[in-house]
Amino acid sequence: MRRTLTMAAAATALALLGGPLPVAEAGTARAVGRWSVREAQSFWTAERMASAAPAPAPRAPVAAPGSAAGPAVTPVTAPASTTAAEPSAESDRAGDTIGAALAGPGIGANFDGIPVVGRMFVMKGAGAYFCTASVVASPGRNLVLSAAHCLLGSDTRKVAFVPRYTARNPRPHGLFPVLRDAKGRSKVWVHPRYRSQGANRAATLDVAFAQVGPGPKGRRVQDVVGGNRLLTGGPYAHPRVTLIGHPSSAARPRVCVNRTTKFTSKDTRIPGSFLRIACTGYPGGTSGGPFLARYDAKTRTGDVIGVIGGWKTGGDTPDVSYSSYFGKEVRALFDTAVAGARVG
Repeated sequence: MRRTLTMAAAATALALLGGPLPVAEAGTARAVGRWSVREAQSFWTAERMASAAPAPAPRAPVAAPGSAAGPAVTPVTAPASTTAAEPSAESDRAGDTIGAALAGPGIGANFDGIPVVGRMFVMKGAGAYFCTASVVASPGRNLVLSAAHCLLGSDTRKVAFVPRYTARNPRPHGLFPVLRDAKGRSKVWVHPRYRSQGANRAATLDVAFAQVGPGPKGRRVQDVVGGNRLLTGGPYAHPRVTLIGHPSSAARPRVCVNRTTKFTSKDTRIPGSFLRIACTGYPGGTSGGPFLARYDAKTRTGDVIGVIGGWKTGGDTPDVSYSSYFGKEVRALFDTAVAGARVG
């Protein structure tokens, strides 16, 4: 069954996990403001989105004074229910663009995408960047999932999620701004150990959740495009996983299907075990892209069991990708994000 939190438990969880990641506007002590969908649309023009580069990995740990490791909880493997997406604004006659694109196990191909996956755009300093992100089913119907290294940093600002982005049709389902709280902090949840230890020592926690506001028509993101079920506590090895990401070198997203295996690092600087998948053509920009088990062509969603990131922030070659294992710490982080999205 799905775990729920009382308001008191929500406050406790938020305190233990450090709450949303503080994000400040460049040149100011704090970015106060709601960051509305209208503002986000005006800022993230088609030209600016097209010029964005892959988000850089953090070079050094970002200190989080007083942060503590997340609470140990039993993983919940019965996830929230999936919601079917509304018809796409792009042509999708067969209803399964993935099936049409696939050439064989492990062979990546560019395709028109699926509604639940898109680009996450961010400003870091003076630069425009992006990663891949996807909607995860939640009670508030307003959470997206990406890699922590994409959203980490005190200079990360003006964050927005664009489902099924392509250069030809940049906003087929609209744009959804990552909300800010009353103190101007972007509502992004990253495990405090990842913030304090950095991308290598805490590579097993390269996961982030973010709360997005309604789109241009006032609808919640999950109501518009659907949501993948978060699956934690499962195996490392899956016989069939669909990998989707947005390469920096392509005008459209990329898809591949292959099995996953367990990879255990022998590098003491990057400890831990990770999911590994061999899929060709996943360079920069694909970080945060979902590993989907049991993809359903009808709803165009699946069980999200990982995101590109973790071992060397997703892999040191474009043809083999990695994910942090989705265990009890990721489930605890998700619960904290759900609680924060409710009380915030």
